[in-house]
Amino acid sequence: MNGHSAAQLKDVEAMPAPPSAAPLKINRVHSDAPAPAQITRAAAALQAAMRPILLAGHGAARNGAQEALIRFSEKLGIPVATTFHGKGVMPDDHPNALGTLGFMVHDYTNFGFDQADLVISVGYEMQEFPPIRINPEGDKAIIHIHQFPAVVDAHYNVEVGIEGDIPAALDALAAAVSRSFGLNFASSAVRAILKEELDRGRVDGSFPVKPQRLVADIRAAMDRKDIVLADTGAIKMWMARLYPTYEPNTCLISNGLATMAFALPGAIGVKVARPDRKVLAVMGDGSFLMNSQEIETALRENIPIVILVWTDQSYGLIKWKMDLEIHRHSHVDFTNPDFVAYAESFGAKGHRITATDQLLPTLKEALNHNGVSVVACPVDYSENTKLTDRLGSLTQAL
Repeated sequence: MNGHSAAQLKDVEAMPAPPSAAPLKINRVHSDAPAPAQITRAAAALQAAMRPILLAGHGAARNGAQEALIRFSEKLGIPVATTFHGKGVMPDDHPNALGTLGFMVHDYTNFGFDQADLVISVGYEMQEFPPIRINPEGDKAIIHIHQFPAVVDAHYNVEVGIEGDIPAALDALAAAVSRSFGLNFASSAVRAILKEELDRGRVDGSFPVKPQRLVADIRAAMDRKDIVLADTGAIKMWMARLYPTYEPNTCLISNGLATMAFALPGAIGVKVARPDRKVLAVMGDGSFLMNSQEIETALRENIPIVILVWTDQSYGLIKWKMDLEIHRHSHVDFTNPDFVAYAESFGAKGHRITATDQLLPTLKEALNHNGVSVVACPVDYSENTKLTDRLGSLTQAL
């Protein structure tokens, strides 16, 4: 036993703690205040702009920037778009909200950036999506606000960088700028188009269920503070684009490395951290089959969550991209087990959607159940190519 007798070995977990022992106080590290000289330089660049736009990313959502971001946008009249990771940091029902950027083709929100001459980048990190998507010619001025320096390239060549506490930087910059810009036509047009797309989906009763209807019914089933995790795949594109989000960290999406099957174990962790919120994992059938065994973990640990599986027996996003790029697809289809029987084999509740009007009441029932539920719903992914075709036509028109 490496020189130690059995008597010398101790079970640390079984050792008693002194009665007077208390947890150490948390030493919170506070971010640095933004440098006044950089605020002055950024204010001058903003004063000279004609059509500024703000992009809020991962850092804004994770660092409590929502209130400061709203104050900044309202004072200066600047529209705000978010990345997938930034969803909710600007409430989607705020009149200055422009929607979410990061779809794989030129989407509605891109049109606001097409017209912009200056981008205020708040908490954006390059792995969220390539900056060439918002600055294809490399000609837009960029103000970078984050807790650390920007990673730069030809399409993200920062004119002014402000490092430090993000809310403090936004408030300081707003105070240093004396003008208001007013929202441009693109901002109101983008919001109207996105609303029309979701409203149309909300009343679509066709079956299998269209992605727009799935997104609308998920939103209707969830309170503003409830948390949804959208897994990687075609499902991510629809949820990121259309799911209205009102608070940061209430729509969680794996981007950057885009890990498949994160939503189910992620939902378990989220429910542990936020037991007062309803938690929904939205997954494609491909990602669900990669990590569905975590149903056992949730049941064993008494962690109530709901898993909504969009079923099409295919790796939908790969098929979508193959059809876009090479106009055909191969080796992306598979077969599924009986998901209701599968859920019940663990001891969870299983639901099968066989008509579109069953979806919303079933979701509400599952979310109110104090246990683990799996809802399997067939999805009509023929909408994928219809969407990209429509966006291509709109891009040409604008």
